[in-house]
Amino acid sequence: MHMHTVNARWLAAATLAALAACTTVPKEKPTATLVREQARWVPVAWAELPGWNEDRLQQAWPALMRSCQSPSPPWVAPCARAQQSPPRSDGEARAWLMQNLRPYRVESLAGTAEGLITGYYEPLVEAHRAAGGAFRVALYAAPPDLATRHPYFTRRELDTLPAAQASLRGREIAYVADPLDALLLHVQGSGRLRIAERDGSVRTTRLVFAAHNDQPYRSVGRWLVDHGELPAGQASWPAIRDWAQRHPDRVNELLWSNPRYVFFREEALPDPTLGPRGAQGVPLTPGRSIAVDPKSVPYGTPAWIETTEPLSNRPLRRLVLAQDTGGAIAGPVRADYFWGWEGNAAEEAGRMRAPLRLWVLWPRQ
Repeated sequence: MHMHTVNARWLAAATLAALAACTTVPKEKPTATLVREQARWVPVAWAELPGWNEDRLQQAWPALMRSCQSPSPPWVAPCARAQQSPPRSDGEARAWLMQNLRPYRVESLAGTAEGLITGYYEPLVEAHRAAGGAFRVALYAAPPDLATRHPYFTRRELDTLPAAQASLRGREIAYVADPLDALLLHVQGSGRLRIAERDGSVRTTRLVFAAHNDQPYRSVGRWLVDHGELPAGQASWPAIRDWAQRHPDRVNELLWSNPRYVFFREEALPDPTLGPRGAQGVPLTPGRSIAVDPKSVPYGTPAWIETTEPLSNRPLRRLVLAQDTGGAIAGPVRADYFWGWEGNAAEEAGRMRAPLRLWVLWPRQ
């Protein structure tokens, strides 16, 4: 390595460190613990956030700006300031956050500060517009009578009862070949379809969550563990698929263990670089968006996470935005980390299940 390159990198690192060290944080009276419906937020010093000075915070700025497209009242003024002067470096982003926000540790109402993080991604699935050959597993739009039954038919009933099947007739969006691909889309809540149209053309489109049948979500991985089919802690998506291939006669039993059924709507995909829209209504950003329980963390809130990466087992400490939710995402210190749709996203998401510590950054009053 050339010496001038080493010097340049040392100077850049020193400059950022000096900027962070010189950041002036407004002096205010100590703030009180904030209590939300499912969590309490305990005010802490910035030094409590592990790895705070190491994250590439400028990479999180686009996700923050997307949340600022529809700010809640506490965020109107901070978002306006952020939009007027975007940071030119990680150091500037860090300084802005420290000057405008304050950190809180998220705990349960009983004071437990450790929770759980899992992962999700946007799958790409091969599909046909018309049923035929191996492509016979339908993906459905919401049935017209969905609002008339609470709860609606279970997954098993939709597969077996004539009245339930009649409610779905004509609501088919597309067909996939593998029922586990359909389940994957149900669990992830959205996905991309590489779809063969009736005229033979092929295009990529997006399916997004439209509704569900108001039945409880049950993890098929947990079902396999509880029934002794897989060892505890090893119910990854690859392991679930492997089990299904070895037990084709029991696939329906596996699927029906989860009574929840998801309905979709189809959207065009004019910009394939944008993620699906989360519950906040803004596109998700790979590696910078999480799903949360909104009773604990409001949508649009920047959060700091400490956990581990599933494949490398390296520490994962970074700024993320609470921009989505999910049926299994409930509780105070609970998050689902969005891995995106490229590279190892499927494997990372499928294997992610780790302890989590969580902090939120909230506007100074």
